[in-house]
Amino acid sequence: MCEEYVESRIQRILRSLKDLEEDMESEGKNSAGDKYETGREMMSEEWNKLSSQLKEFKQQKDTLKLAKGREASKRIQLGCLVKTSASNYFISIPAGKMELKNETFYAVGGNSPVARLLMGKTEGEEFEFNGIKNNILSVD
Repeated sequence: MCEEYVESRIQRILRSLKDLEEDMESEGKNSAGDKYETGREMMSEEWNKLSSQLKEFKQQKDTLKLAKGREASKRIQLGCLVKTSASNYFISIPAGKMELKNETFYAVGGNSPVARLLMGKTEGEEFEFNGIKNNILSVD
């Protein structure tokens, strides 16, 4: 479910980095002066931003591997699919709304507010999120 999301982001960032690298090389061959320095600095900032995003998505990929390798448990932990009376969650990475077997799940990071509330709870327990009481219907 989330693997494709993360992999597509990684590939998009890698393509952007490659394009930026080509732009930086051609900029270096064709320019001189203050305009060159400003353009080069902007490209450098973009490179740093993309590199940071790449690192983040690679960490998310590692988190997904950990979640996949978890031992089965009745208690909510990283890697669990949790159905509640309000919403369904995949406790993994912050990837947002996902579809799985015609059901909507929200992929949320383990440190998100709702995940912190759910961690360690079991099917049948109640929790309060944003002032609303919810029941945990199932944990997979």
